[in-house]
Amino acid sequence: MTTFQDILSRPSLFNDMNVLSPHYVPDTLPFRDAQIKEIMETVSSALKGQKPRNLFIYGKTGTGKTCCTKYVMDRFNSNSENNGKGGMMQYINCRIYNSRYRVLQKVMKQFVPELEKAGFGLPFLYEKMIEVASNGKQLVIVLDEIDMVKDLDDMIYTMTRANDEIKSGGGVSIVGISNKLSFKNELDPRSKSSLYENEIVFPPYSSTQLQQILLQRATHGFRPGVVSQSAINLASAITAQECGDARYALKLIAKAGELAEAAGKMQINDEDVEAARKKVDADIAAETIATLPYNHQVVLYAIAHLSQGGSKYARLDGVDEGFLFSGEIYEEYERTCRRLGKRARSSRWYKEYLTDLEMLGLIMTTPSGRGVRGHTTLVKLGHAPSEILTIISRGLNFSGETGTKE
Repeated sequence: MTTFQDILSRPSLFNDMNVLSPHYVPDTLPFRDAQIKEIMETVSSALKGQKPRNLFIYGKTGTGKTCCTKYVMDRFNSNSENNGKGGMMQYINCRIYNSRYRVLQKVMKQFVPELEKAGFGLPFLYEKMIEVASNGKQLVIVLDEIDMVKDLDDMIYTMTRANDEIKSGGGVSIVGISNKLSFKNELDPRSKSSLYENEIVFPPYSSTQLQQILLQRATHGFRPGVVSQSAINLASAITAQECGDARYALKLIAKAGELAEAAGKMQINDEDVEAARKKVDADIAAETIATLPYNHQVVLYAIAHLSQGGSKYARLDGVDEGFLFSGEIYEEYERTCRRLGKRARSSRWYKEYLTDLEMLGLIMTTPSGRGVRGHTTLVKLGHAPSEILTIISRGLNFSGETGTKE
């Protein structure tokens, strides 16, 4: 019988797997000096006892938004302790703390220990935040994936307007991180008017940049000589072609290491990277879909549902195999909403959902070409329809339906 000692005594290709994690923050962040400097300059006012402007950071997944912000936060809090000005940056993951109440509760827990107990209402949390800031504290709240907050308008309005009641030089500022460049378009005008913000956009990494990032992590994450330069080059090229997502590249090389180790190999080569690609693609797609907002999931379900049965316009000239008309998807989206007992959003919002789904790599879109009457958008699913339907059906209430075409 295998024991833990047997497993632990086996030679490993890895030196420190934590270094290969997307959540690891290294001492140096290549190719992000300009963005780090801009974040630091925006929040530095709090270290002088002055309220900084709000800041919104945009960019696709894996472009270093969270990593750079945490890098700045660590140095900010260290400086704040040293200069005694009372500034504090606090990180909050809005996938977990996804409401105004939960965000405020998380912010105030370290100042008010009794908040660990239940029963305190929103007004109490708000008044405590005013009290803390009125003692000269500059609260800089980092809200990662800010667009996941259900009552986002109320939260932004509450936090920004709190400054009108804060006395004695304190303040509350927001650093919002989002994958969606358009997320502010969904805000209520009163919330928009309360913002006075800077904006930073993080571009995707190039293949050359990804090579350097992987080499930096692989040097510390694997034992010497384990990762071939060819494997790093291939992983970088695949990632740059797909998305420019450093998290994807890290998952790819880590999974390649796991597969090589399981096969008893002493080095990671191109074959391991190719094998890892299939597994990582499936894992990331499932993770991404499971955390999509409700209407995004319904639209993606509609696309997969139609893709499984085939477009009714598939035989038209100018329509490549696998592509669907945007209009027929919207009709399917409306039908799906009715079956779920939900109200479909307008076509304007539907177009936003398509843009977001394409940005996440779940679909691809292209303008219709010659041979198609009028002008429309053609949409193609990026993964097998059956896989998409299985993942989404777990979250949507279809009573066990697996997507059979009506």
